[in-house]
Amino acid sequence: MASFKSSSKNILNCSVNDNSNSWIYRYEHLADPRTQDWLLVSSLNPVLMWVAAYLIMAVYISKFFKRFKPFKLHGLLIIYNLSMALLNLHIFKELLINASHLKYSYWCQPCRVIYSEHEIKLASAVWWFYFSKLLEFSDTAFFILRQKWKQLTPLHVYHHSTMFPLWWIAIKWVPTGSTFFPALINSFVHVIMYTYYGLSACGPAVQKYLWWKKYLTGLQLLQFTLGLLWAVQALVNRCDFPEWINCATIVYMISFLILFGRFYKREYRRSKESKKLKGN
Repeated sequence: MASFKSSSKNILNCSVNDNSNSWIYRYEHLADPRTQDWLLVSSLNPVLMWVAAYLIMAVYISKFFKRFKPFKLHGLLIIYNLSMALLNLHIFKELLINASHLKYSYWCQPCRVIYSEHEIKLASAVWWFYFSKLLEFSDTAFFILRQKWKQLTPLHVYHHSTMFPLWWIAIKWVPTGSTFFPALINSFVHVIMYTYYGLSACGPAVQKYLWWKKYLTGLQLLQFTLGLLWAVQALVNRCDFPEWINCATIVYMISFLILFGRFYKREYRRSKESKKLKGN
């Protein structure tokens, strides 16, 4: 977690006045006018403060809770995870239905400032997807309260601390168009993941039926692979969508493939070693 100490200090040392975000305000005139009055969209400052608070929780507050006994939160975990599964199902449904009505292309869809009913509904679904990334900070809080230290990995913290600000960029500048596709894929994956976590929180009586646990990491790797291929083809085909967003997506997906790939290998080896020990 050492790397995240420096990250949290860097963010905390950032001034949260207008000057600190001057690079953002240079491009303010390009922001999509449809979403600027929506919650947590107009300014980067609240986003940075939430991320800073998250990093403090993940790096420093987690150490404080090591002196206490783990909290048992079965009921709360069931409610939280199944609620998140339902929220992601709603997001997935809204994205799919409205993109279909608008005859969106899954490969390349320009972002146009149009105030039609389905365009606004689709932008609203993207906003809810963005907001869900803030709600997902609770995943880390529950790990800390339950002292699930093996799950509180640098990969986990990297994932949660970056998704929220990156989707702020999306909802501020490109809330429609091709933005819908990665949100569609990710929300679908999260329906499956949060459903699993919710059922798993029900205890051993239910856990024995959750045979698909081992496929969750593979599903995430597939998601990142699809995201990478989608962004590459958008660049190659010169899609009428901001190139810098496609380039950033490529770099981000590669980072996840590397980190999740290492995690998958490590878990696979650990599983094989565990089976060998049981066999002996």
